[in-house]
Amino acid sequence: MNINEFWVRLCAVDDIPPLGSRLVERTAGNIAVFRTADDKVFALLDRCPHKAGPLSQGIVHGETVTCPLHSWQIDLQSGEAKAPDVGCARRFPVKIESGDVFLALD
Repeated sequence: MNINEFWVRLCAVDDIPPLGSRLVERTAGNIAVFRTADDKVFALLDRCPHKAGPLSQGIVHGETVTCPLHSWQIDLQSGEAKAPDVGCARRFPVKIESGDVFLALD
């Protein structure tokens, strides 16, 4: 963990729809927080590395989100675009404690 990070309670896990997302709006760039079918939670900058499409509006399948603009598939754990595409969406650390989602911000 970066010494400048601090954890912020975002919501309850159940507040994020399964295979869906929740948007955290901020001036430094919005963050999309995703929930998989098996309740894993991931957070990425809400900008596809291809053409800055809103990943929060994409389709979640497994541990991947498909961008709604041009169907790039982004790995939720790493933020990396899946081959043959190349690029990366910034990821943010997430933790779950007692059913609540916490997001690390700097």
